[in-house]
Amino acid sequence: MLYRENGQFKTTYAADSQILPIRQDRIAFAVLMAVAFVVVPMAASEYLLRAILIPFLILSLAALGLNVLVGYCGQISLGSGAFMAVGAYVAYNCQARFDGMPLVVSLLAGGLGATVLGVAFGLPSLRIKGLYLAVATLAAQFFVDWACLRLKWVTNGSTSGSVSVAHLDLYGLPIESPQARYLLCLAIVVLFALVTKNLVRGHIGRSWMAMRDMDVAAAVIGIRPLQAKLSAFAVSSFIIGVAGALWGFVHLGSWEPAAFGINRSFDLLFMVIIGGLGSISGAFLGAAFIVVLPLLLDKLPYWTGLPMDTATASHLALMIFGALIVFFLIKEPHGLARLWATTKEKLRLWPFPH
Repeated sequence: MLYRENGQFKTTYAADSQILPIRQDRIAFAVLMAVAFVVVPMAASEYLLRAILIPFLILSLAALGLNVLVGYCGQISLGSGAFMAVGAYVAYNCQARFDGMPLVVSLLAGGLGATVLGVAFGLPSLRIKGLYLAVATLAAQFFVDWACLRLKWVTNGSTSGSVSVAHLDLYGLPIESPQARYLLCLAIVVLFALVTKNLVRGHIGRSWMAMRDMDVAAAVIGIRPLQAKLSAFAVSSFIIGVAGALWGFVHLGSWEPAAFGINRSFDLLFMVIIGGLGSISGAFLGAAFIVVLPLLLDKLPYWTGLPMDTATASHLALMIFGALIVFFLIKEPHGLARLWATTKEKLRLWPFPH
């Protein structure tokens, strides 16, 4: 009976169109932000921050960017790992070649570098679609892998393609402790999530969704396919590029091109599909599913006390993980975000369903 809208009257258009129109949702979001920004840095262990929360936040940001392209604009992409790699290496070159370059500027420069690549490989979307577009974006993955290994100026002369960064600071404040790295990632993720939410609610997002639903009809009513599709590629790759820079700088510290291989692209695509296409919350739910569930399955034999060697436990975890993915896709093809939305609707009607 607590999740109700009775008595919550809207007197202005702005109040009616706000992101969280229900008061209970606004209170829950404020509590969540307070816990995330205050309680978690104080109470979480170093392992929890480094191994779970920081990767979860960064991959959520990357999945958010991919959801803009796949979920809202309907353009299939298998090159998100390449955009993460471009973001990481561009940000690294900014730090390595320009003394005193601020960390935020380097991260944004990584996003801009990924935007250029995304728009370049998004041009075929004006002529092809479906699996053909997926193959075209897949070419970006192989091109970036080759460039990072063969072009020495990309890695600042490193023969193996491996690079490293150290002594991160944000305008004089050191970003070395797990708490500081977590707060940096959290602030960036929250900022980009709010910006993306407002984008998809405006005319830009409506043009993306019109192209997704039926591009021919969208063009007939005056939406320009060139502008709509390339803007989706640009916004998506920018967000993924920033996520790639965070992945290299904050999470890994040192990396090589294999860290952004094709498996990373598939992981991000799975996050978007499992979490929910065309949903901001789906990016976070999908990232939590992909990041947290394998860790829990790895620990399952030890918690249950079953005698099992490490190899068998790892294979069993992969089998259960794959079976759960298939189950969720069959049970709810619209993703975990749809399950959450259905649960909220039932709570709003309980105990008087109609």
